Amino acid sequence: MNLRERIARRQRTEHEPRLVHDYDAVNPVVHPDEPTGRGPVLEQLLDHIEPVFEGVLPPNFYVWGPKGTGKSAVVTALFSHLDELSGRPKSVILTTTRAEPPRPTEFVYLDARDASSDFALSHAVLDALVEESVPKHGVGTAEIRTRLQRELGNADRRVLVAVDHLDEPETHSFGAIAELFSPVDDALSIVGVGRRRPAEIDTDVAAVRFPPYRHHALVDILTSRVSNGLARHALTHEQVREVAEWADGDAHDALAALFGAADQAMVAGHNSVLTADLDAGMDAVPRPCVSLGRVLALPTNRQRVLRRLLELNVDERSSVQAASEQISRTVDLSAATVKRILYELAESGITRRVTVEEAEGKGRPPSRLEPRFPTAVFERLFSLNGGRE
Repeated sequence: MNLRERIARRQRTEHEPRLVHDYDAVNPVVHPDEPTGRGPVLEQLLDHIEPVFEGVLPPNFYVWGPKGTGKSAVVTALFSHLDELSGRPKSVILTTTRAEPPRPTEFVYLDARDASSDFALSHAVLDALVEESVPKHGVGTAEIRTRLQRELGNADRRVLVAVDHLDEPETHSFGAIAELFSPVDDALSIVGVGRRRPAEIDTDVAAVRFPPYRHHALVDILTSRVSNGLARHALTHEQVREVAEWADGDAHDALAALFGAADQAMVAGHNSVLTADLDAGMDAVPRPCVSLGRVLALPTNRQRVLRRLLELNVDERSSVQAASEQISRTVDLSAATVKRILYELAESGITRRVTVEEAEGKGRPPSRLEPRFPTAVFERLFSLNGGRE
């Protein structure tokens, strides 16, 4: 933490007597500008990227590892810094008397969760490369791809594109991304980021593995995030160590538990996180847990349905049918539509269907839905975002 951050934290303590000063600091989907604890894998990434400093695009390669190992944090920070260092303005229209100067390699980061179609992916790359705004409506995928090919047709133009969160239920595979950009592969290389092992993806490329965090490294990360977001003495070092041990190397789950614990303590009016608060925070993170980022990338109506599902009591969500009827009363959707959404969320792994064993009668027993994502964090972020209404 630098001096400015230390002073700002004291000011917040003085003028804002709150346990939680900054939810983003302990938000598992918000990444720091300077990730820590990942020096060795960062060096491996730079080894693969190094040809760009000589004006040559590297081959496509793959970054992989389990959830919560810092892949997104490191790749987003790395590409942000590389983009700043390149210092290259976006493409502009040149006159016949003004020649184009040599171009450094350009760097573009994309989150496949936010660009889940061929159009969205092509549009995002093109929009990052040109000065003028690229329209999202009134143009087709073919036109966007043609413009991208024309933009990258300059012999000395090169772009390295990182595509995060590949091979999820809602996102493209590495092979599909490579095929999409194959018409410009002499000017564009891809850094794919995902969780599947290299042998399980549909492309044969070099790979960099992010292993789970070691216990001491995760403790350091949590301590830093807590010091930036919570009041002094909000958590003891032993509590941080307990969460790190429980999370077993997964920074996403650890931060989600701390977020939930701190929020629970603040709502209860506690001056620090008590044992009961910490237990509640960990209990609100199911194991195994779906990344909160997947949930927050869902369309608004699906997030609203999930929020209403969490509000139901045990009887109201005793079956998918019962939950659908209850939720439809508070959202602008029919019970049939809500039921379809609930089943689709279960199929994609956001929730889990659990058979109601004690059900009476003949036929297939009903099932209820259980969330597989950090519920306390989702509920608070949903509230802070105005309920997405």
